[in-house]
Amino acid sequence: MTTTTSPVTLADLSGTYTLDPAHTRIGFVARHAMVTKVRGQFNEFEGSAVVDGTDITRSTAQLTIQAASIDTRNEQRDGHLRSNDFLALEEYPQITFVSTGVTQTGATSLELTGDLTIKGVTNSVAVPFEFEGAATDPFGNQRVGFEGSVVINRKDYGVSWNAALEAGGVLVSEKVTLEFEVSAIKTA
Repeated sequence: MTTTTSPVTLADLSGTYTLDPAHTRIGFVARHAMVTKVRGQFNEFEGSAVVDGTDITRSTAQLTIQAASIDTRNEQRDGHLRSNDFLALEEYPQITFVSTGVTQTGATSLELTGDLTIKGVTNSVAVPFEFEGAATDPFGNQRVGFEGSVVINRKDYGVSWNAALEAGGVLVSEKVTLEFEVSAIKTA
C-alpha cells in the first residue's frame, strides 16, 4: 500500500479534522534532579479542529486529555504524578485546551492561542506549530500533520510539589515543555 502526497498550503486545508490517537503524541519534558530530563506522554486524548483556509484566524481547535493516562515508563513515578501532589486526577480527571485564536506566522507555520486548563486552573498559552504536510493514506483518508511545543510553568497551574536536593536545587523543574506531534484525519 502506498501513501500519496501533494504540495499543500495552509490555505488548502479547509475542513473539519479529528486527531488520530494512534499516530499523535501529546508529550512533555521536565528536568529531574537538576541533571537530566524525564520525558512522558498522555496515552488517552481526543481532539478536533475546524480549519478555515480562506481566513485562518477563524479556525478553531480543542483537546481533552485524560490525566490518568500519564505515562513516563515508571509506574511509581506515574502514580505520584496522578496524586494530589501533581495532577490530582480524582478531582481533575481531564486536562483541556480550547483555542481562542489562530495566527498564520509563515508559509507553513501558525500560532495557536488558547485556554489550557490543568488541575482546575486555566491560563492562556500560545503554541507555535509547523505544518508538516498532507497526504491521502492507503485507506483513502486525508491526513494532515503538525508539530509544536510550548514551555509552561507548572506552578501557574497549582502544581507546586517539590523536594529540595542535598547539593542545592530541587527535584523537579518548574518549567515543563509540552510537545505536540499531531496527525489528524479530515472528517468533513
